Amino acid sequence: MNLPRLGSLWMLVAAFFFAIMGVLVKLGAEKFGSAELVFYRSLFGLVFITIMTRYYKVTLKTPLIRTHMKRAILGFISLLCFFFSISELPLATAITLNYTSPLFLAMAIPFMLHEKPRKSLILAVIIGFIGVALLLKPSLHIEELIAGTIGLLSGAMAGVVYVHVTQLGRAGEPDWRTVFYFTLVCTVGSGLWMLFYHSTALNWQDIPLLLGIGAASTIAQLAMTRAYRTGNPLVVGSLAYTTVLLASLFGILIWGEMLSPDRWLAVALIILSGIISVRSRPKKT
Repeated sequence: MNLPRLGSLWMLVAAFFFAIMGVLVKLGAEKFGSAELVFYRSLFGLVFITIMTRYYKVTLKTPLIRTHMKRAILGFISLLCFFFSISELPLATAITLNYTSPLFLAMAIPFMLHEKPRKSLILAVIIGFIGVALLLKPSLHIEELIAGTIGLLSGAMAGVVYVHVTQLGRAGEPDWRTVFYFTLVCTVGSGLWMLFYHSTALNWQDIPLLLGIGAASTIAQLAMTRAYRTGNPLVVGSLAYTTVLLASLFGILIWGEMLSPDRWLAVALIILSGIISVRSRPKKT
């Protein structure tokens, strides 16, 4: 496919669709549990990519199956930890803990990719995280320490996952193959979760919402994977904070949520983080 060569800026496309997915998940959470939402969003991507590979007659076989499995399993566990923290913590706290992933990404890059990021990129990631924290205003009490630790673990594992995505991209793995194995593991894992715990009966009225979640998630995953494959991982990690910004704007438009002056400052910090990161270039060790 002749797609634009956006590099790291593909993360802005991913952020837009992740934000849409977040809106739809919030609506779907009124009826469905976390594992069910993970299952339906993953199943759509799995079926879609399988059909497309058959249509274009490309193979899903890969010599890098171990790296794919590490990325997929870590990503699935990270997702479970994230949803668990959402169920046990205030939403703002859970999201903020999950969005520590670019910080862990920055710490993992020198060891896993053997690159030395510029200080400006580290600064961009930190500014972006401060912006997210100001925007979401997280809180954590002593009785929430276990759930908070699990939420932080989701961010740490996500940071490592993004390094694996970068490694797969640099090894020549196409975006769709990386997303395929992730959706495969998530579909099987969440399906087993539903089998042993709880599943909600589907109505025809639920289909458009679940298809929307699946479509938005699949597009976001493909765009994010392309961003890590073709761009600088720290730039991509910094631009990922845009998801929080867009989700907040959707909250204003859909639910009439209002932003206070300090939260507009947070928006400005997130935008500044993205500008700094895009203007920076990595340097090799």
